[in-house]
Amino acid sequence: MAKAFWKGVISFGMVVIPVRMFVATEPRTLNFHLLHNKCLTRPRQVLHCEKDEEYFSSRDTVRGFEYARDQFIVLNNDDFNKVPINTAHSIRILGFVESQEIDSIYYQNSHYIEPEDLGMKPFSLLKEVLSKTKRVGIAKVTFQRREHLCALRPFEQIMVLHSMYYHNEIVTHKNESEIMKQEITEAELEMAKSLVKAMSTTFKAESYQDDYRDALKKLIEAKLKGVTIKAPEEPKSEIPDLMAALKSSLEAAKKKSRQKEEVMA
Repeated sequence: MAKAFWKGVISFGMVVIPVRMFVATEPRTLNFHLLHNKCLTRPRQVLHCEKDEEYFSSRDTVRGFEYARDQFIVLNNDDFNKVPINTAHSIRILGFVESQEIDSIYYQNSHYIEPEDLGMKPFSLLKEVLSKTKRVGIAKVTFQRREHLCALRPFEQIMVLHSMYYHNEIVTHKNESEIMKQEITEAELEMAKSLVKAMSTTFKAESYQDDYRDALKKLIEAKLKGVTIKAPEEPKSEIPDLMAALKSSLEAAKKKSRQKEEVMA
């Protein structure tokens, strides 16, 4: 596992658990470089000061907060380390809630939490009690120069800390057009429920993959070979007969389920 990027404690009540934090996710998207379209050369990105009329590197920069127009106060690493906050080295649990109370729109990033040797028993106790009570710890912790609102939950043999958006960071949704209440017939509802039941499955993360990434790699390989690939057709936007669409979908879902059972038999 990668090196821990944060070390501190989990604290709740008078209990203190020494832990370390690791990055839990890693994007797998394909990376592209900006090139000069004339010669396909990667440009050198430089910083230029108009006042001094000179070029400089990122090593010659400092972090400044603009407290008034064109007026800055500079903060260095020592200043950030002195921020008077009690969550700088502590995952401070504020309370415990049922996980379904948290809407998924609040979740941001995930981090693995492991105990230090001295924290093995209280860590295991906290993980076990969260599992038994089906609750998560709502906490605050400071890293990467900001205080994060977090949810702490059990995960396999360790725990996972999900950083969350604060309420004022969630953009209020405003309907561009008024959504009128639609009349749903009992027959439509029952058919839709049957379709949902037929398509219900067990979530297995390993069974899903990034098809766009794979398709993009095929496109790159085709371009290298000089092969032209046609763009996919856009889906039809007209609304078909709802009951007919539900019935056809249900039949297709049942057929797919039968084929899967035959393969497994």
